[in-house]
Amino acid sequence: MNMFDNINLNLYKTFYEVAKYGNISLTAEKTYTSQSSISRAIKRLEEELGVQLFYRNLTGVELTEKGKILFNHIETVFESLKLADKELKNTKTFEKGSISIGIPSQIGSFLIFDKIEKFHKMYPNIEITIVSKTTTQLMKLLKSHELDFIIDTTPIPDKYHDFKIIELKELDNCFVCSKKISSTIVNSIKELKDLESHPLILPIPNTQNRKDLDTTFKNFNINPSDIINIHTSEMIVAAVKRNLGIGYIIKDVIENELKYGELTLLNIKEKLPKTKICLVYDTKNLAKAPEYFINNYLDIQL
Repeated sequence: MNMFDNINLNLYKTFYEVAKYGNISLTAEKTYTSQSSISRAIKRLEEELGVQLFYRNLTGVELTEKGKILFNHIETVFESLKLADKELKNTKTFEKGSISIGIPSQIGSFLIFDKIEKFHKMYPNIEITIVSKTTTQLMKLLKSHELDFIIDTTPIPDKYHDFKIIELKELDNCFVCSKKISSTIVNSIKELKDLESHPLILPIPNTQNRKDLDTTFKNFNINPSDIINIHTSEMIVAAVKRNLGIGYIIKDVIENELKYGELTLLNIKEKLPKTKICLVYDTKNLAKAPEYFINNYLDIQL
């Protein structure tokens, strides 16, 4: 008898799901399975292997050392199966398939929507998913093959050095204010030092844009005291329009607002930091449809 005849893949799949979610009740919810059947499957697998795979903790379960060894192997197998499934669905003519893109909301709206619109018109049967989260969250999803590629600002953490990183473009940042502010005030703001006496609306601390700006402030001995910190570009724009302060934002984000006079650009003499945008993907796990999208719609030849 072949040794593989005795392998029950369903038991290993259950183990994989429990290890991934770290909680039996959550696994049951996510997989539409009863908790009792999951517990029985784990117990049976432990009996067959002759090892304990999980410890119970306050929040659910955690892997034992033997469980970690098994999970490292199982994770590779199931991630390969996900990729194979996606690869087979993404036929050469793209009659069906999917593309999953990770991109922060502040750059997605102006950087990729027009490209997705063109692609979707050509290949309407390809399902497109766009996920907007933090860089760390997006990288984890890319690592687990839940995303095909990411478009994000640099730098990408060094621990993800196995991924291919390609710079797409460099974007200008700027300071803008509401059209309600008088031209006298606008014309009086000519350098960074002039911003100290005005309320500022800035990206939240520890984001890359904010770090770069804080470094620039430090270099020019700028010490603003009236600051509102906002996480997303959309909310920064909304706050500036409400005249809550002068906003710092990627210029491309507010192209329409500047064009139609909804916001006023401040001409600061100092050179402001630029934002670098990059493409991140796993060279070993890129299916045909996302590869085609990158090559033909992002104009990056992989």
